[in-house]
Amino acid sequence: MKWGIFCLFERFNVNANQAIENQLKLIELADAMRFDEIWVGEHHFNDFSICPSPTLLLAYVAARTKYARLGCAGFLAPFYDAIRLAEEVATLDHLTKGRMNLGFAKGAFAPDSKHFNVTVENLRPMMFECVDAVTQLLHVNENPVGFKGEYINFAEVDIEPKPFQTAIPTYIATFASDETIAFAAQKGFGLMLSQGVDLDECERVSHAYETIAGFKPQIVLLRTFYVAPSIEEAVYKARPAIDHFAKSMRAASSFHKSPHFNKTHYEKLIVERNTFFDGQKFFDCGIIGDAKTCIEKIKAIQARLSHVTITLKPLGVDLLENVSLLRTFNEKVRPYCEVTKELV
Repeated sequence: MKWGIFCLFERFNVNANQAIENQLKLIELADAMRFDEIWVGEHHFNDFSICPSPTLLLAYVAARTKYARLGCAGFLAPFYDAIRLAEEVATLDHLTKGRMNLGFAKGAFAPDSKHFNVTVENLRPMMFECVDAVTQLLHVNENPVGFKGEYINFAEVDIEPKPFQTAIPTYIATFASDETIAFAAQKGFGLMLSQGVDLDECERVSHAYETIAGFKPQIVLLRTFYVAPSIEEAVYKARPAIDHFAKSMRAASSFHKSPHFNKTHYEKLIVERNTFFDGQKFFDCGIIGDAKTCIEKIKAIQARLSHVTITLKPLGVDLLENVSLLRTFNEKVRPYCEVTKELV
């Protein structure tokens, strides 16, 4: 099992500059604590989660960290030029000396689709094409490659530099969509599962993937996190950050662009958005409680999922609170999850 942190550069009562700096300081602490992976998000037109340019953020994070692998969870693939994204990822892989992970997501916010001129119904197929194109470009060995798809077309492209790593570990974000699970399994990519996907669904996803791929997936599992001396205190202190996050994401998604009507697709979309913006699911699936409860929840994940990076999203509303959460995790939770050490 590996440990990661999920970074959305959230601003609670601070300006954007301070929100970014606070997140970077927490990243430095996680790196010093030898967390295995650091994942940054990508949000646009969002005044709460300040991370519209993950490649820029990752380049700066690369300069301020030494150990952890770095990735975007995930690049909103439909909004990128595949060639430019492949070039930037390859360059980042050199800046990090081969510490890059690669994550893709399709995006879900209405303003993104409007301002980047993408039809909502096309987000998933556009993501699939972008993933195929970028991974093909990153693995050019001798001859230039071409790509001919419905949304992406290029011919005889040979990006430079080539990635530092022979193969960059690649993950696809999903809210347990069967179509996306099948895509990732057929390509051998890992999966990134949202904070709102419960353990039963995670297990179903893992089995579905294994049925197609013949092996279990590498999973990056996002989980909200709060540890306190008592369960009651943890619940009380975790609630504001989750509620405010859910409200902020609903607000960011309230600017609608008229979609083409497709009842089946629309029903799936609503289910996905309800999962993503449902603060109660983030709470129920979270690792929230006293140290003993947090350890039990983590061991429950370990018992049901293999090859998993538990990626924590600390639920403090300021830097000091999040630093305290990570330090408590490192001292009172993590040691009892990594070995058979028992709580006294």
